[in-house]
Amino acid sequence: MVEQWRQADDIIRQVTVYSTEDNDPVTIKTVTQDVRCIGIGTDAAVFTLDSLPGYAFKVYSDMAIEKKDAEAHVYELLQGSDFFPRYYGKGDKYIVISYESGITLLDCLLQGIPVPEQVILDVEEAREFVRSKGLNPRDIHLKNVLMQDGRAKVLDVSEYVKEGDDKRWEHLVWAYHTFYSGISGVKVPSWILDTIKKWYYRLDNSSFNLEEFAQRASQLFSKWRS
Repeated sequence: MVEQWRQADDIIRQVTVYSTEDNDPVTIKTVTQDVRCIGIGTDAAVFTLDSLPGYAFKVYSDMAIEKKDAEAHVYELLQGSDFFPRYYGKGDKYIVISYESGITLLDCLLQGIPVPEQVILDVEEAREFVRSKGLNPRDIHLKNVLMQDGRAKVLDVSEYVKEGDDKRWEHLVWAYHTFYSGISGVKVPSWILDTIKKWYYRLDNSSFNLEEFAQRASQLFSKWRS
């Protein structure tokens, strides 16, 4: 029996995703109203089809097409865990996973939706599961974690085949336990989060001081709320 998602192959083939060498978000071109973009990254974009609402199609740019098979392999290894989307298969330039409803941790901050500690604990457990499969749980950040009824679902496993610890999740956990209670339930302006993100990306990892960075971010929050 042919998998249901294969009905979308001809439609998804008409979706074109373009990326640049500057690590900017991809741009997309679609040719049908049935296709809806629900997420944009630097290598790919994610789409749903009105006619097949249970699936999400991650379409890669030509420049990043080699990452498709690697991510498909990671999803295959992670099957059986409720912390990740279900993997269904792949086409020439895309993979197919389950569509996951919910709200990202980034949008929780923007909309003032409190994030319970259980979400943090779930991601920690998910990371342990990833390690148990011989993979490296990196590149986990505010946009890659969904909150579903107070629990976590982790998205985008494309970098789990890479070496090294980018510390992004560890730094977020530290921030959560250190001063999130002071802003929980508060709508944080996007310009503040964008400013902190730019500061973070410009840091020299060899001399990074988490306490100093947190103090700088706290001062920004204090000026905004004063």
